[in-house]
Amino acid sequence: MDLKELTTLLRDCAGVGEGVDLDGDVLDVPFDDLGYDSLAILQVTGVIERDYHIQLSDDTVAEASTPRILLEFINDCLSSTAKAA
Repeated sequence: MDLKELTTLLRDCAGVGEGVDLDGDVLDVPFDDLGYDSLAILQVTGVIERDYHIQLSDDTVAEASTPRILLEFINDCLSSTAKAA
């Protein structure tokens, strides 16, 4: 998964706050600064888990304070799942 896919899911699941440009350099911007609270991130990760057939722990999701960290967790999980298959 890449940043473009993640920002598309953020827009689709939780919308975009006024004055937020998800097309900009947001990889290391905290989700709070982007206008996304923990509930929005849980909603997005739920869609990712369903669509990609992976499971992210609640602790992992809680630790993901930026898009970069969340993408690392998601891609690590996807990689592990692919190796196990």
